Amino acid sequence: MYFLGIDLGSSFIKASLIDAGSQHCIAQASVPDQEMGMIAHHPGWAEQDPDQWWSNIKLLTKLIIAKSGINGQDIAGIGISYQMHGLVIIDHAGHVLRPSIIWCDSRAVHIGDEAFQSLGSEYCLSHLLNSPGNFTASKLRWVIENEPSIAHKIHAFLLPGDFINYRFTGEINTTASSLSEGMFWDFKNNTVANKLLDYYKIDHEWTPRVLPTFSIHGGVTKNIALELGLKEGTPICYRAGDQPNNAFSLNVNQAGEIAATAGTSGVVYAVQDSLQTDLHSRVNAFAHVNHTSNNTRIGTLLCINGTGIANSWLKKLLSQSGNVSYELMNQLAAVAPLGSQGLSFFPFGNGSERMLNNKILGSQLNGLNFNIHTSSHVARAIQEGIVFAFKYGTDILSENGFKAKTIKAGKANMFLSPVFRQLFSSLINVPLEFFDTDGATGAARGAGIGQGYYTLENAFTSLQKLEVIEPEPSIQSILDENYYQWKSKLESIIQNSTS
Repeated sequence: MYFLGIDLGSSFIKASLIDAGSQHCIAQASVPDQEMGMIAHHPGWAEQDPDQWWSNIKLLTKLIIAKSGINGQDIAGIGISYQMHGLVIIDHAGHVLRPSIIWCDSRAVHIGDEAFQSLGSEYCLSHLLNSPGNFTASKLRWVIENEPSIAHKIHAFLLPGDFINYRFTGEINTTASSLSEGMFWDFKNNTVANKLLDYYKIDHEWTPRVLPTFSIHGGVTKNIALELGLKEGTPICYRAGDQPNNAFSLNVNQAGEIAATAGTSGVVYAVQDSLQTDLHSRVNAFAHVNHTSNNTRIGTLLCINGTGIANSWLKKLLSQSGNVSYELMNQLAAVAPLGSQGLSFFPFGNGSERMLNNKILGSQLNGLNFNIHTSSHVARAIQEGIVFAFKYGTDILSENGFKAKTIKAGKANMFLSPVFRQLFSSLINVPLEFFDTDGATGAARGAGIGQGYYTLENAFTSLQKLEVIEPEPSIQSILDENYYQWKSKLESIIQNSTS
């Protein structure tokens, strides 16, 4: 018996297959071969085609079954992790009405800001735990305002994971955790955020049925099962946004535990057991995967949109004269000295940044000297700038009572860089623990819990710690000085910004 986990990212879609008994991952796969693109008709916009996601997921499912050599009929449950905050809207026939407005799209910032002012901070912060901001509900309101002919056809709004579940099962449903990331959940009343829906003039009938995160969300339909080599009725039994799922993957599920990722975006995710939130709404608070009305588990999330995507931009730039790998870029970064000889990078070129009060600053490379700086300096400056952004954000978490003792992460994406790992641990001044897991493997474990084979307590018996990076005292004083210079420049950039 096996459990399949699918992780729908912005760039790639990954899958992991675990053996139910041993919990060991027996196969992994990723599609497509090249990063999925984003549609940007205007500055600050970002869209993707949900039907392309689904085509890739079908390809991926067949690929991992073939790669593993198992019989697809022996997959006992499927878990889905997905890019958060995206909006998918479908009509009565289940057709997608427009491309998904995804997480880093900034078009609805002003809509959320106006809602925060109109509804009031007391309601927003105590009921939604956030400003409505640029989240899914605000994006849906944008469609209603700007595309009335499309809005008129809406049968349901879905988060990306809800859409994938719908394509597998034909069932339209969601979870409280998913709704909370879109600002559709009222924590105080433990129900759908009807007041926000009314304010945005969102039809209540568009809201999917709400199910527990760990439960049967539907069975794979006969046609899809035949196409993919699965058993008809195979349950989809876990669904979560990528950041709650990443924390879950690392067994970060109890108050005081903290996880980090450094993929397309960078995230620090801290679990708490109260409905506390940042008064300035610079960090986000969502229902964690194990949150219930009787067991408060809130994931407080700090997000930096411009993380791995900044590194990807540099890779594409350097590859214009020949293929350049991320490994080579990490080697380049290691050659340049600490501080990149005065070159500083601000990684805010991927939409509005929540921790900067939804400012759209754009990315900047400051202090460039044509006689000194090389690609090595640029590679290192980008990694240093991203770590400085993490430090800026973790200081906000500290203001809200979160003091990290350790941070857990999967050894992937930018954490594959020795320079990045050491900078991160030393500047934030905490041990950084790496585990042999990823989002797809976590989603497979979640499926095991949702199907009833595991419990939250025994689903991680095979989770292995790979490495611990300790802060390096010899570089901390220099890092601190470089960071405060960087922070001073950032505050000047913010002050001069009009967005």
